[in-house]
Amino acid sequence: MRRDFLKLCGLAGLGLAVPHRAPEARAAEKKEEPYSGPYYVVFNASGGWDTTYLMDPKGVNNINRLFKEGDILTKGAHKYAPIKKHAQGGMCNEDFYAEFGDELMTFNGLDYSVNNHSPGARYMATGKLDSLAYPTFAALVAATRGPDCPLAFLTFGNYSATGNVVAMSRVPYLPSLKRIALADAVEGNERSPYHDKFALDRIEEALREHNATSGTVPRLPRAERGENMLYAAQVNSKALQRVTQYIPANSPKERLAQQAEIALASFKAGVCVSANLTIGQFDSHANNDPDQMKLLPEFLAGIAHLIRRAGELKIREQLVVVIQSEMGRTPTYNTGNGKDHWSIGSAMFLGRGIKGNRVLGATDEKQFAVPLDTKTLTLDKDKGVRVRPEHVHESLRELAGIAEHPLSKKFPLGVPEKERLRGFWG
Repeated sequence: MRRDFLKLCGLAGLGLAVPHRAPEARAAEKKEEPYSGPYYVVFNASGGWDTTYLMDPKGVNNINRLFKEGDILTKGAHKYAPIKKHAQGGMCNEDFYAEFGDELMTFNGLDYSVNNHSPGARYMATGKLDSLAYPTFAALVAATRGPDCPLAFLTFGNYSATGNVVAMSRVPYLPSLKRIALADAVEGNERSPYHDKFALDRIEEALREHNATSGTVPRLPRAERGENMLYAAQVNSKALQRVTQYIPANSPKERLAQQAEIALASFKAGVCVSANLTIGQFDSHANNDPDQMKLLPEFLAGIAHLIRRAGELKIREQLVVVIQSEMGRTPTYNTGNGKDHWSIGSAMFLGRGIKGNRVLGATDEKQFAVPLDTKTLTLDKDKGVRVRPEHVHESLRELAGIAEHPLSKKFPLGVPEKERLRGFWG
């Protein structure tokens, strides 16, 4: 019927167009203001980290082979594995907790419910296990707090679904960021612009005038959307130019540090809300101890780099940092000296609105999760709740102030009121 209707319109010489201001045009019409925080960073230890070699040490039942119960170290409320003499580069636990323990919050005994990579990564990223439609927390917070930012949601891998609520941005290298920021220059070289400044000013003025007057002129939706996207791209291009002053002259060699620099430059320039950072290879089915002693220090060094550089850029107070993996490792070794998938793990948090020097939850001597009283946040083996990713995500939404936002309501987590974690952030 629709096809026949359009044919009749064509025979009658009729055109169909509905005046409509698309989101791109409305965003461009607003006075452009740099986003000033908070900034959300999610670190992913992709593959499944061994939490007993970090924040949930076990020196019993042969759960690990590098230390005994009496070797476990403490820093304030934290207990952590002693790995200094085993770490292969990077940053050892001892140094990490000495520097950041006072502002770090740890949750142990997180029940992932599954022990496969794909569903586990999705569950930890979104708080929803049984749906492919939900956005990650990083995408959701970008969509609710700064949807008009040119690079609102940056991702460097791992599960990165957006739920179609915000655009996903990938910038693999620092030179790539410069090329994007200086799109009107050859290979991002400021000395080789495609257009002189006066020409760019004339182009922008013409686009602005056209955009202002075209709203009342009937156009086909495709044509209108194309024009609006062109104008929005010009506005965003100018905003992205602010990034260049925060790109370091020398790119760091470490994987996470490179990602961190891209995210921090974008944060400081006010063009980004959230970033999903990741390194992989944690899936240590063989030779667990050497692999984890290489990767965990690298991971901690990347986190430390981001926090320190944020301090140099004077945005550290605006950071919210989530540190996670999609699963843990088994409490027993296999025949290849490795550890297999384990559906119990931990997560760490620090930053704005999070009270540090705290450890919540626990695992027992066999590395099984201990249920929690969600009102008092104390252990309750008999009547407590097994805390799962949706409980944590509900609290993250509350921390970000987006729990009641329409987009959050569109993607409910289904946590009963009586199971919500009270005072989780202190």
